[in-house]
Amino acid sequence: MRWQYVPVLMLLLALLAVPGSAAGVKYLYGSPDLSATIAGTNEFAPGADIPLTVIVSNSGLNTHKIAIPSLPPDDLPNTAKLVTVALKSDGAPFTVKTDPQFLSDIMGGGAGTATFNVKVADSAEPGEYTLPLKVTYTYLQEAEDYGDLLRNNYREKTLTLPLPVRVTPDLQVEVAGVQTESLNVGTEGYVSMTLTNTGHDTAKKAIAKIIRNDASPLIPTDSSVYIGTLGPGEAVDVKFKVSVANSAEPQSYPVDIAITYENYEGTMVTSRPTTIGIPVGGKIDFEVVSPTMTLNPGNNGILEVTYKNSGAAPVYSAQARISAVDPFTSSDDTAFLGDIAPGETATARFEVNIDSGATIKEYGIDSEIRYRDNLDNSKISDTMKVRVALEKKTGSIFTNPIILIAILAVIIGAGYYIFVYRKKQR
Repeated sequence: MRWQYVPVLMLLLALLAVPGSAAGVKYLYGSPDLSATIAGTNEFAPGADIPLTVIVSNSGLNTHKIAIPSLPPDDLPNTAKLVTVALKSDGAPFTVKTDPQFLSDIMGGGAGTATFNVKVADSAEPGEYTLPLKVTYTYLQEAEDYGDLLRNNYREKTLTLPLPVRVTPDLQVEVAGVQTESLNVGTEGYVSMTLTNTGHDTAKKAIAKIIRNDASPLIPTDSSVYIGTLGPGEAVDVKFKVSVANSAEPQSYPVDIAITYENYEGTMVTSRPTTIGIPVGGKIDFEVVSPTMTLNPGNNGILEVTYKNSGAAPVYSAQARISAVDPFTSSDDTAFLGDIAPGETATARFEVNIDSGATIKEYGIDSEIRYRDNLDNSKISDTMKVRVALEKKTGSIFTNPIILIAILAVIIGAGYYIFVYRKKQR
């Protein structure tokens, strides 16, 4: 027999010999043994906003227990009860956005999980860091048996478990010197800018991209530029072509800038987008500034229409066109206007025929202008109205130019006849 078990045997014999009389002690040996790990990767890039899941495991064992059959099951000393965990940054470039979390009980051989929202600082330097996890729990230290009474003695304990994390090198894009060229509402134009790598990774096979921001009216058309290698602190000038929706207004709209590149591990990744504002000029627009013209049914007439460039950009090789409908007809419905700068006007002449049975009233003839913008794109303006009022002929026969010419011819003929007749009488 091993002598270290003698005290335990003597205690058992005493309890069996005098049941329920004197108080006894039930000794339970063991305690929780907690550790913590991060579920998934522990490598994060600067600026990352991540859900960090922590697994708290209990590997504590119960080594000795004196079993008394009359006693009901009780808490085990290796169970961590009422576990609460709190993640701290402790000077690391991480911001923990989640309050301490309650995990309830963790039995020996079991585990509990907690998820914390964590933000890595944009300026975080690459390297190894440790996030302390503060764990508070209660466990059964000992149980005392007083016959029909069992008293459990619990102890609260707090410990800090280290969680190693790593900040990886990355590329961060800083945008400066944004300039636009021929960028107006409803047109296409260019956006130029300077991109600087403010991160810690050397970008290889880098491609700069301009990306539409949600429902922004700025829509990239030539959206990628190859820039090759871009080291930390290096800058490069890029130029993109974008179009602007007709529904836009003359103001600044957002776009996103990012770089796709081969990182330090040889993997193709894309940097976090940088959002910038791009100013957009006003729409190219026209208006008819000539007054309402008056014509007569049953006649041919000339429409002299003056157009004004009321937009914010010049137009080139402009051509005006009218759409003649009943009671108007025209075989000459197009006129060349040329180049028109903002605020300038140009006049077009159209020959129209008016039906003799036309109703006397004011009409609006549709007109539009086809032009080319600064990038030589062919565009068509919004439809405008050319106002024409039809009126009946007024005045005597002496106001009719044809009759006046006939009368003048008669007068000249009569005068010539009298002159010749008098000359023969002499």
